Amino acid sequence: MNDSTVQILDHRTPEERGREFLPGMGRPWLLPLYDAFTRFSRVRPLHDRAAALADVRPGESVLDLGCGTANLSLAVLRAQPAARVTGLDPDAAALRIAARKATRRRVPLTLVQGFADRLPVDDGSLDHVVSALALHHVPDDARVRFAHEAFRALRPGGRVTIVDFGSADGSAGEHGHQHGRGRGPRRGPGSTGAYGRVRGHGRGHAAVADNPHTARNLEGGLLRLLADAGFADAREEAHVEHRYGPITFVQATRR
Repeated sequence: MNDSTVQILDHRTPEERGREFLPGMGRPWLLPLYDAFTRFSRVRPLHDRAAALADVRPGESVLDLGCGTANLSLAVLRAQPAARVTGLDPDAAALRIAARKATRRRVPLTLVQGFADRLPVDDGSLDHVVSALALHHVPDDARVRFAHEAFRALRPGGRVTIVDFGSADGSAGEHGHQHGRGRGPRRGPGSTGAYGRVRGHGRGHAAVADNPHTARNLEGGLLRLLADAGFADAREEAHVEHRYGPITFVQATRR
């Protein structure tokens, strides 16, 4: 497909327009550095691996949750130029960067400003839901609603593919600090209110285990999240020891 049309839609309700969210770099003023940071941190191979794992076919519909500046969306389109990709993110500034990148690459991409717990699609209308390094930014209650929304939005046989900090068992915790032992957990990245105070991402297993947002994904946290939403075959497909901590690739199918 050579249609390079890129559009940004606003899916927020009036009540959601003042809703807080955690920007990709923790603080809004750091957003211009985000893509340079991901290149320096060698994050692109994670996006490419997630896109390969999703195995999108020509004409299939894909929703990229927490798309940010569209790095995963663009990886999906590199792997399958005939995919129909929609990126969803609450950050309007990140979506504008994503639109410029897609326009320069002359690839079709729909971008939607909205939140993880209310997907902008009809029941059973998606072939894939994908997400990269975004779900740990979402508060607990919204994470649960997202998993149910993904189940609702996927057609039978559709797949969800997530790459994020985490692990399928307790192996990461053996290298990091466990909650409830000695001192309390460090405050992780986030904004005020539901997220706590912003401090940015740390490095390694200890930082992932001590961060209350990434720690939710350890010891099978993402697998339980999907299973509780109705996915019968949630599984870890791959695991990477990244410089910033353990990365898990999780996939599940809508039966």
